[in-house]
Amino acid sequence: MPIAVLSALVRPLVEPHLPDGIEAKFFASVEDLMELAPQAEIGWFDLDQKQPMIEAVKRAERLKWLSSIYAGLDFLPHELLLERGVTVTNGVGINAVTIAEYVVMGMLVHAKGYRDVVRAQEKHEWLLDSPGKIELAGSRALLLGYGAIGQLIKPRLEAFDIEVTVVRRSGGEGCLAPDQWRGQLGEFDWIILAVPATAETEGMIGAEELAAMKSDAVLVNIARGEVVDQPALVKALQDKTIGGAFLDVTTPEPLPADHALWSLDNAHVTMHLSGRAQTKMFQRSAERFVQNCHRYIAGEPVEPRFDLTLGY
Repeated sequence: MPIAVLSALVRPLVEPHLPDGIEAKFFASVEDLMELAPQAEIGWFDLDQKQPMIEAVKRAERLKWLSSIYAGLDFLPHELLLERGVTVTNGVGINAVTIAEYVVMGMLVHAKGYRDVVRAQEKHEWLLDSPGKIELAGSRALLLGYGAIGQLIKPRLEAFDIEVTVVRRSGGEGCLAPDQWRGQLGEFDWIILAVPATAETEGMIGAEELAAMKSDAVLVNIARGEVVDQPALVKALQDKTIGGAFLDVTTPEPLPADHALWSLDNAHVTMHLSGRAQTKMFQRSAERFVQNCHRYIAGEPVEPRFDLTLGY
């Protein structure tokens, strides 16, 4: 009988619904996980810390299917998983709604100067004018990445009457291909990063791209910190050659307390909280895992598949 090793946090959501053909073993600590991992044919090894997850994967020599709540699994040992023939499913789409909402929030926070409104309230100061006068309506956004999150960002922005141009690997009508968007950066008010973390996307926004943006353009990053050349971004913000940045992700994470980004008024740092700003993450993940368990026992494909070769 296949043994599934997974966190005790999801036990109440999962255990009553598992098919009879799977034996579940639950870990309540990192030590438990290290002990149980070698038994796992099915693994759901998610933790807040990445290193123990990596170690658990290395120890799980019997592993055939690895499930994760994380959409980005760039930190896992892809070559080892490929060598062992492990099928990997990720959490793509699980938190897409709340992340898309975070993008809208970030754009509104910048446009309306809401940080200054909050500061005024804390000082019991009644403002006589709005610190932000940007209207989203009529502005233009470049959306890099059109996966589960990007596909939810686009209609939400269009509801605010924002013209959205999508960058897709395959191009297509109304979209830009990967070799086209850099030449058009100066046409957009918002540059939104929703791409996966791969060797191809690492540092895709650097000094040249930042210099090509409009002087009041805002960079929104809900992808990965590594997608942006962070020192170049800090310089652009300090020199005010772009309008600002809304950064849910940084390099490294957590961001050191003395890092320049914390003190820049034109930077908003939201501590990689976008995917956590919801209440149904575990419920949705547990439902997906149980459905996949039934597929696994029936010999059907589990989904959504994470491509270990492409990295997403």
